[in-house]
Amino acid sequence: MTTPALLPLSGRRLPPLNLGASSFPHHRATLRLSEKFILLLILSAFITLCFGAFFFLPDSSKHKRFDLGLEDVLIPHVDTSKGGKNLGGFLIHGQGHDEHRHREEEERLRNKIRADHEKALEEAKEKLKKSRDEIQAEIQTEKNKVVQELKKKDSKPLPPVPLPNLVGINSGEPADPDIRERRNKIKEMMKHAWDNYRQYGWGHNELKPIARKGHSTNIFGNSQMGATIVDALDTLYIMGLHDEFREGQEWIDKNLDFSVNSEVSVFEVNIRFIGGLLAAYYLSGQEVFKIKAVQLAGKLLPAFNTPTGIPWAMVNLKSGVGRNWGWASAGSSILAEFGTLHMEFVHLSYLTGDPVYYNKVMHIRKLLQKMDRPNGLYPNYLNPRTGRWGQHHTSVGGLGDSFYEYLLKAWLMSDKTDTEARKMYDDAIEAIEKHLIRKSNGGLTFIGEWKNGHLERKMGHLTCFAGGMFALGADGSRDDKAGHYLQLGAEIAHTCHESYDRTTLKLGPEAFKFDGGVEAVAVRQNEKYYILRPEVIETYWYMWRFTHDPKYRQWGWEAAQAIDKYCRVSGGFSGVKDVYSSSPTYDDVQQSFFLAETLKYLYLLFSNDDLLPLDNWVFNTEAHPLPVLHLANTTLSGNPAYR
Repeated sequence: MTTPALLPLSGRRLPPLNLGASSFPHHRATLRLSEKFILLLILSAFITLCFGAFFFLPDSSKHKRFDLGLEDVLIPHVDTSKGGKNLGGFLIHGQGHDEHRHREEEERLRNKIRADHEKALEEAKEKLKKSRDEIQAEIQTEKNKVVQELKKKDSKPLPPVPLPNLVGINSGEPADPDIRERRNKIKEMMKHAWDNYRQYGWGHNELKPIARKGHSTNIFGNSQMGATIVDALDTLYIMGLHDEFREGQEWIDKNLDFSVNSEVSVFEVNIRFIGGLLAAYYLSGQEVFKIKAVQLAGKLLPAFNTPTGIPWAMVNLKSGVGRNWGWASAGSSILAEFGTLHMEFVHLSYLTGDPVYYNKVMHIRKLLQKMDRPNGLYPNYLNPRTGRWGQHHTSVGGLGDSFYEYLLKAWLMSDKTDTEARKMYDDAIEAIEKHLIRKSNGGLTFIGEWKNGHLERKMGHLTCFAGGMFALGADGSRDDKAGHYLQLGAEIAHTCHESYDRTTLKLGPEAFKFDGGVEAVAVRQNEKYYILRPEVIETYWYMWRFTHDPKYRQWGWEAAQAIDKYCRVSGGFSGVKDVYSSSPTYDDVQQSFFLAETLKYLYLLFSNDDLLPLDNWVFNTEAHPLPVLHLANTTLSGNPAYR
């Protein structure tokens, strides 16, 4: 059995890219002997030209260049013969005196130009006497100076901003001893995942727990950016694993560098890195996380330099050059990628006082509002050059998912003042319910995918997050439909639980069908894998928070036990390739989102509601908690981003 050539990560199916060092040739300075003489001649001719030009300029030109503020002026003359009180006319001042000053000035400048000319020639001769290695060393020294200056510039202190009122960042200890034991088990699983990453993959983006070495994918480019460290920080913090948190903080402070020649996914870096750093800052108050988040955000801004302002999918952190995935509908940008920036960018504007981030995401929103939507649905692809939709494929799973999530969460994060976002969410959900949500013959509610006028009766694991989204958005629904959407969330949670329960391992497949007699079961071999995904457990947690029905804790515990039994290896946790096989093979990847999301949602499921209460915190799509910004608050109303 072969593994799928490409495993989707946070909602994305990405083709492999060759981003090795050979993709970025290093141009070396090579100066042959003949080139040295040519360079010397050009330099000498240029300086001589500048020197000579001075003497052939017309006199009026010289005077204009050197007489600024010194031309003849009329000065009022006081007639003192009548007591010194009357103005007796004007005196002409400065004519003969200034002509003498002009000659002195010209002579001084001639001497200076001669001296500069001779000095430049001498320096050029000295440079060209040096070997190629010496010249390269000097070039490298100058480059290093520039880099250091840029780092100093990046590290300038940010303006002090009052932290929002932070509630519920500790404790959540349940009184029930059985629930407390389960919570402690999740904490132990986190410790196992972190300790092995610390030992075998430290500094790498992810871990190969069986090979016991670092791992990375093309979404992070070709650099070791410590994705697992950044992604795991807030989980470590809320679990009280403060020694591990400090290890991560120290690595970030000393090693996390964004001035690398590396092409990264704007979406993935935003939700994992910027989201993770901001959450770590809000939880701990450590300035280093805020500073790093702002530095990275500046590196992502060039991705927005498109004719429409819709960002490219990828950007080179060093050059700022952006492009889109080759497979994405004729060079289109992806809805779930450019539509999943709002939460993080609003917080960046809040923390820096710079409205540029807020303006970027609001521009995207305004553009989308103007566009026609087929059947009220948002297609997954939009061309950033033309501003037109790509193929008419709509999904609440991969390629579309978190766009809808961020409309709702923009409203929640604004303390429910961003009514524009709420309206866009409500409109979108009505269209989704009308065209995509169906009930199977066996009574299971599912969300299909719209492809060119046809509904595909297939649901992805990624789509299972929507149960939690419907529950989260129930309060504030149109036409008093809160009860309806809470029930819809419960039905989606039930369907997704069935997708787990109908497998051998009690872990859900990547996608499952509702055709004929097949319901909530994967049919194709390349859809039978489980890569430690969080979406089903995420929905269990939201449903628990809003209903306190004990079945959600029970379902979550079943999933935790299955992960511990079938995905745990001595070197960490690994995904499995076939959830219907009693002896599955491993994919040998410990995803960073397993620590950021899956284990965090499990821990919260077995914690009291006073840990990160939903009235005060909104979770980004990578489960990084960001505080609600009470914009009516006087500490925020003066912020230019919100005027």
